[in-house]
Amino acid sequence: MHPELSPNLTPDPIGWGLPPWTRAEAEAVHDLPFNDLLFRAQTVHRENFDPNRVQLSRLLSIKTGGCPEDCGYCSQSSHHQSGLKASKLMEVQRVIAEARTARDAGATRYCMGAAWRSPKERDMDAVVAMVEGVKALGMETCMTLGMLEFDQAQRLKQAGLDYYNHNIDTSERYYSEVISTRTFADRLETLGHVRDSGIKVCCGGIVGMGEEKADRIDMLVTLANLPEPPDSVPINMLIPIEGTPLGEAEAIEPIEFVRAIALARIMMPKSHVRLSAGRTAMSDEMQALCFFAGANSIFVGDILLTAENPGEDKDSALLRRLGIKPMEPEAQ
Repeated sequence: MHPELSPNLTPDPIGWGLPPWTRAEAEAVHDLPFNDLLFRAQTVHRENFDPNRVQLSRLLSIKTGGCPEDCGYCSQSSHHQSGLKASKLMEVQRVIAEARTARDAGATRYCMGAAWRSPKERDMDAVVAMVEGVKALGMETCMTLGMLEFDQAQRLKQAGLDYYNHNIDTSERYYSEVISTRTFADRLETLGHVRDSGIKVCCGGIVGMGEEKADRIDMLVTLANLPEPPDSVPINMLIPIEGTPLGEAEAIEPIEFVRAIALARIMMPKSHVRLSAGRTAMSDEMQALCFFAGANSIFVGDILLTAENPGEDKDSALLRRLGIKPMEPEAQ
């Protein structure tokens, strides 16, 4: 039994968050009285991170729309009528220029996303050049390009890629309700290629897609029980987009979202837990609770791939009010 299940609330974090986790153990933690859950999450957080530092990332869509996948939440799928037009892959120098601007505004990690099922070999030279160029700016590099073969992951590692994002999205049980064009096992296979190549894994999911509480718990159990927990765990709150199958999805209740953040922190104590998509729908107070629950990474900038994101001025004001400062980039 994990120490989290003990009725003793003494803040002794030794052994907390050690896999393997069972659904029953994770659910017992998730369902603690809210104050007890936050207490435990904040205690774990302080044992592993400065509680008043948040890692700032910037996300750029380097190839938008026209994706052959049918992910029910995504405006970039060619299966949906979201009104988004497909674009070609951005030029390398433009990507590097955007990264330089982000760095100068305080971002320490630059994430580049392409709406592909998987990258084609003809695009790999440009993608590699982007990684090399952003890396030369002194930033951490991250990419999300869909499924990867092992040789592609190796090539990105050689170029200097630090992180690769590939979310599992939800539980294995609920997955087929959202996506049919690739399997849950496909996603785990790509994560294995990324991990085996030596690139750090960025992997999380989306909540508020009509899933049950058990699905959110199972998603986090899957992540925590990977051979190595992800270095970054983005927790997205669904942004319902007109023209997608989930465009009318009912929003998740804020307290339930905070519970998911706290559980992620307790189960993956050394991971960066990223408060990701959906922040435009969150009050300042809800975001503050998420930071207290262990979130310590956000995306900055006005746009998150194709959806709105709080502007940098608003983020700066909130972090200043909370006494939270940007995290320094990790030593390379």
